[in-house]
Amino acid sequence: MWTRTLMEHFAIYFRRVLSNSFYPVLQGAIGVGSAFEGWSPREQDVVYQVLIPMTPPRGHSFHLELGTAWQRRLRNFHIRVQQECTCTSEQQGEHMLCFLHHPEEELRRHQDPSLLHTLCTGSYLDVEKTARWFYQLVRAIWPALLESHRWHLVLLPPRRSCQFKVTNGRESYRIEILFGVRQGNSDVFVSSQPRQAHASSTIWPESYAVAEMKFFRYIARQAPPDSLHLKCLQFFTRLQLGLGFSTYTIKTIVMHLLSILPASQWRRRHFVRRLMDISESLRVCVERRRLNHFIVGNQRLPEGIRLPPEVLMARSRNLFHDLVMDPVAHSQVVPLYTTKDCVRIKVVDSLSLGRETPQSLGNVWDC
Repeated sequence: MWTRTLMEHFAIYFRRVLSNSFYPVLQGAIGVGSAFEGWSPREQDVVYQVLIPMTPPRGHSFHLELGTAWQRRLRNFHIRVQQECTCTSEQQGEHMLCFLHHPEEELRRHQDPSLLHTLCTGSYLDVEKTARWFYQLVRAIWPALLESHRWHLVLLPPRRSCQFKVTNGRESYRIEILFGVRQGNSDVFVSSQPRQAHASSTIWPESYAVAEMKFFRYIARQAPPDSLHLKCLQFFTRLQLGLGFSTYTIKTIVMHLLSILPASQWRRRHFVRRLMDISESLRVCVERRRLNHFIVGNQRLPEGIRLPPEVLMARSRNLFHDLVMDPVAHSQVVPLYTTKDCVRIKVVDSLSLGRETPQSLGNVWDC
């Protein structure tokens, strides 16, 4: 994939530019989101999301902290940056002054500033400052890449990520660089990707994007050549646009169904039946006001998807919690969905793949 190659070229220069700095150490980019899972809700407006893991620079450490009870429920973290003693390294010949034990005046004269004084607000890593830093890095490195000779770069205003477009007159790619810190040795990160419209700049939500991408990769290995599981997800997601249900809601339902139904039941001849399963599952979830998160608390994930113990053993999170807390909103959603459901069924019935009876799958919302 061309975007993957581009990010590999960026990574080479990231390492060169940052090798002796006190900015975060950037690891290789991981493709996440619908484009790297093999589908897209809007074919004409694909966004290629990549997550770049960050580790602390020399003389610093990262500590993930959960804040208030509300933030704990939402799994919103702060990344506390702490300076560490490097006197031993200094004695071993490494040319670095210890931030803790050298006078500030000497540090100012002979050493670049600590991460605490560049990308932090107080003691905490700041998402928006980090996004602007990525923006400046991409802009500075772009002219050195071979791609810059044939492609035009357009940087978009940064907030919690670094977004840009590359075009050559015939093709265009939109790329979004997210960044985060891995939890232990797991596939769960705290990342810059926002879950709320006005999150604080020091809030880093827990992200399951890598674990979800690995789940779709696992399904692709199991699926027969004519499997249409991604077409089902893409088709149904487009039907829901403007209806009020998020793309993530539909994706969650499909992931539950993929974990329940054998791969052999997602072939072309099952297409309509699977669409009806998705529709019925969504209807029941809305009625019951419950849709369990697919990753959190799921102890039946395929081998190779690694979760931190607190995520693995957690009580499953209800993605329809807002409907539980707001009965008025629930009463408005139910008739809206019922009204639109007949439209969806007409679309499904109009397909030339045949007509089948929907199969009831109750454990999608209780698994």
